[in-house]
Amino acid sequence: MKRRELFRISTAMGLGAALPALAGTKVQQAGAPAPAAPLKPPPEGSIPVAFLLSDNAVVIDFGGPWEVFANASVQGRSGEAAFQLYTVGATAAPVTAYGGMKIVPNYTIANAPPPKVIVVPAQTVSDPAVLEWLRQASRTADLTMSVCTGAFILAHAGLLDGKSAVTHHGAFKEFAMKFPSVTLKRGARFVEEGNIATAGGLSSGIDLALRVVERYFGRAAASNTAYVMEYQGQGWLDPNSNSLYARTRASTEQHPLCPVCEMDVDKSASLSTTYRKRNYYFCMEAHKKLFDANPASFIASLP
Repeated sequence: MKRRELFRISTAMGLGAALPALAGTKVQQAGAPAPAAPLKPPPEGSIPVAFLLSDNAVVIDFGGPWEVFANASVQGRSGEAAFQLYTVGATAAPVTAYGGMKIVPNYTIANAPPPKVIVVPAQTVSDPAVLEWLRQASRTADLTMSVCTGAFILAHAGLLDGKSAVTHHGAFKEFAMKFPSVTLKRGARFVEEGNIATAGGLSSGIDLALRVVERYFGRAAASNTAYVMEYQGQGWLDPNSNSLYARTRASTEQHPLCPVCEMDVDKSASLSTTYRKRNYYFCMEAHKKLFDANPASFIASLP
């Protein structure tokens, strides 16, 4: 996926130019987290998992966790699936995922069964009723998890207030400015706090889903699931394994980066602005508008 498209998804719910300054917001490098509490599976039956989908849903964000839960390998279940998976949309109309995939939701927010796990990928959510469904469903769920800029949706729903979270590394600054009540954990692959969990970008959702399998059924079950999937990533064993993204990249005149998302830009073809006698280049118009509205806050966060 083109990263600039990912950020258009993240800003689709009103992340406009009038943002508070980044100074004073809580942005931390990920430290050693307290172990998350185990989750208790039901004595019988499968664990219902709802995948909340709307237009522009990023396929790996929900497809990765879907495959983890679908392939969960748990001994002693007598052939019964560990997880019952279904998609939920605002309506029964087909959803167009990022890249053009069409998905017909299994249920709508009006008739979906109560989930015990909710998966929220990066996507475009503009319907307040969807956020309300998410709030209500999360109250009785064991866990609500986001992947990538799906964290923006959880934050808009108020589910991250006073908590720690992570999102895609290219959206760190926007997220911190938009949601100062949330402590952003730079360098975390996933963050677990109470009945909420957030994963970093894209493939991080696979690791968080494996972690959910572990919390329900133990490490051996998660390891077996990874083996069945031929998944050799180890991120699910270490929530701080995204430490590479804890460092802010340095922009130079020769190799400029967008000051909002740190994406590489071609200055000969990109939008630019001059602030305090220095030129800044942008990957998209929306990021130029964000910068121009409050340049000092972005400058303060640069190395």
